[in-house]
Amino acid sequence: MIRYMPASIWSLSDRIIWLRQRLQKLLVRRKDDVFLKMRVGFIICGAQKGGTSALAAYLNDHPEICMAKRKEVHFFDVEINFRGGQPDYSVYHAAFNPKSSHKITGEATPNYMYWRRAPKRICDYNPGMKLIVVLRSPIDRAYSHWNMERSRRVEYLSFSEAVKQEEERCRKALPYQHKRYSYVDRGFYLRQLEEIWKYFPRERVLILKNEWLMKQPNETLQKVFNFLGVVPFEIVASKNVHSRSYTSSMTYEEKKYLRSVYEDEIRNLENALGWDCSDWLTN
Repeated sequence: MIRYMPASIWSLSDRIIWLRQRLQKLLVRRKDDVFLKMRVGFIICGAQKGGTSALAAYLNDHPEICMAKRKEVHFFDVEINFRGGQPDYSVYHAAFNPKSSHKITGEATPNYMYWRRAPKRICDYNPGMKLIVVLRSPIDRAYSHWNMERSRRVEYLSFSEAVKQEEERCRKALPYQHKRYSYVDRGFYLRQLEEIWKYFPRERVLILKNEWLMKQPNETLQKVFNFLGVVPFEIVASKNVHSRSYTSSMTYEEKKYLRSVYEDEIRNLENALGWDCSDWLTN
């Protein structure tokens, strides 16, 4: 049986999510029968600030896809949901409203990729789950993540100071990962993918580059639709979801430092995926 830390250490955000999920379950007047036959079939599991909101919005337009009623369900990364080792999946299912026209149900919670316990939990729930990962330059992702937290007024350090203090700040969340200040750590994609591959064969994990979705949305989405087994569906209007303007840009020194941090990681990722990510180190 998994040992859980005392309830006193659960974050306020996790407590709020847990309470919201249970309230949603009480408000939904629908039996869980549909999920006895068809479980949630796919998850956009990462990476945070990688383009997952845009992808979820695109998929929400497809007539055969049922997306969760809200993005970021946060079921498999909330420890309270798994205390005692017997998760209540009806709480998870309350986040969806599938119809007879839908062929597959899915959601997008990009923290699942980063949360070490999530892949196994997802596999325990549905071993046949399909996972979609959208990867962005870890350098740009880190800055975008910091900018998001700053705009939410929960980050008051400069980007360079936040990067310098990340290890110490994140130590406070051990043995878990820090959901807020993990700007640099989240960019080490390969170890996260390897954790996913422990539980899911590679053919069930579709990995996309953020640039593909931005520059070639229809072509990229056809790959996604084929992966999910739904009919081709042309998206007419491109989507730019949750994109925030920056009041300042990364300095040359900040970029130089992060290039040195990520250079080996990016090269190893290229070898693992057969990609050319040289632009991540030069732009």
